[in-house]
Amino acid sequence: MTVDAARPGFSTTVAGLRLRTWLLGPGQPVDVIDLFTDADFKVVVDDRADVHINSRDGRLYLGWFPDGRPGTDGEGWKLAVTGTADVPGYCVSFHKETPAAVVAAAVGSVLATSVPAAPC
Repeated sequence: MTVDAARPGFSTTVAGLRLRTWLLGPGQPVDVIDLFTDADFKVVVDDRADVHINSRDGRLYLGWFPDGRPGTDGEGWKLAVTGTADVPGYCVSFHKETPAAVVAAAVGSVLATSVPAAPC
């Protein structure tokens, strides 16, 4: 971007602003839930219709709370990965209005980086 110092003030055009439309709204939660296979994950739907997904080893958790997670301010998704003795885990939260496609991209990245542990 160049600035014309000889002309004080600010002026622009609609084309200069490069207006965009952005992905908004919660979308379809199946875009996220369908990333999980029955072979590697357990899915539970509770009495509030919240969905809980755990890896078979218990180290990955994803919760979807369509009406917001109880005790939070609109948290709709919670992704958590348990750490090891040497490396801490992490968790990520998304508001219930976060587009499912955005959540699916984050979850897909986590799943893509997981590999089966070496047998003991």
